[in-house]
Amino acid sequence: MRARAAQIAAMALFCIGGPITASASPALLFELSTGKVLYSEDIDDVWYPASLTKLTTAYLAFQAIKDGKLRLTDKIPCSLVATLQPPSKAGLNVGDTLTVEQALQAVIIKSANDVTVMLAEAISGSETNFIEQMNATAQRLGMTRTHFDNTNGLPSPGQLTSARDLARIARAIVTDFPEYASYWSMPAMRLGKRRLGSHNALLKTFPGADGMKTGFTCDSGYNVAASATRDGRRLVAIVLGESSGNERAVRSAALLEYGFQYYDWKAMFNMPTIDTLPVDPNAKGVLSVRDTVAATSCGGGHRHRGAKHRAKPKLTAKNKAIKKKSDAADQPQDAASGSADGAPAPAATPSKGAQSKAAQAASP
Repeated sequence: MRARAAQIAAMALFCIGGPITASASPALLFELSTGKVLYSEDIDDVWYPASLTKLTTAYLAFQAIKDGKLRLTDKIPCSLVATLQPPSKAGLNVGDTLTVEQALQAVIIKSANDVTVMLAEAISGSETNFIEQMNATAQRLGMTRTHFDNTNGLPSPGQLTSARDLARIARAIVTDFPEYASYWSMPAMRLGKRRLGSHNALLKTFPGADGMKTGFTCDSGYNVAASATRDGRRLVAIVLGESSGNERAVRSAALLEYGFQYYDWKAMFNMPTIDTLPVDPNAKGVLSVRDTVAATSCGGGHRHRGAKHRAKPKLTAKNKAIKKKSDAADQPQDAASGSADGAPAPAATPSKGAQSKAAQAASP
């Protein structure tokens, strides 16, 4: 199945002569160890991170463990504030506890919004203090277009990032805390009698896939930071604003396949890094893609006609294997909130949405 999925991604790649062309949303492909950029598109456009916020939340939790503030075996309690977070969440009651290890896995695998608050309160005393640390860490890592209003990526007008900034935090996680690599590649975890599964469809369909995180809100569209390793080389694809989980998975798979197929050829040239690639002077401010998202909870429920003018590979009957798995991971966690977490592909051109609508969608 995984070999067939790779064939599908490669076919899409070669049919269009590149990873994905004429897209209307940001994308970035880079080598994790060196930061060398193999493909970039609108990487400085400001975007809503959704649950990719949790990359930074996890980074600070790893740092707290390193600094001796927490141990993996410590138990942290669930507060009233944590229980009030919308789905996706672990669904704990006030006073319930998790070990720090369970909490980290719930955040990374399940994308649990309640558990990010639990970690924040355990590390910093309050979510407010923790958010201050998140913003300070983002600045230290050079994430100049990033600002956090919360710990989990739930909709907020000031919760902002860019593809380049997400590449920086993804790289920092792997470089600074390699001992937690297995958390990002886990397809599922057990919490009591419940099995909590990952929304990252590539873990099941793409050869070499080993992490990292997905995210979704109505205004952000379907986002992912997806990593894969082959022959000792690890690549990361950042894809933002896709219109469905399946399209997110297909686009990130095509980018990764492109990187593995053409890395040696690209290496013949002087590839820039995520730090040396010039900042786009025409980078756009934040937009909403709510009108293009294929989710009934976002006011749509089907692909809008605007998606037709985006160039992307046409999927044939041979794509059914990867589509089936991607769509299964792509179901909203809460229909009322429009929250989900799953896979990639090119979405329609983002429409200008009122920022006040951001508060109407939940993040997985």
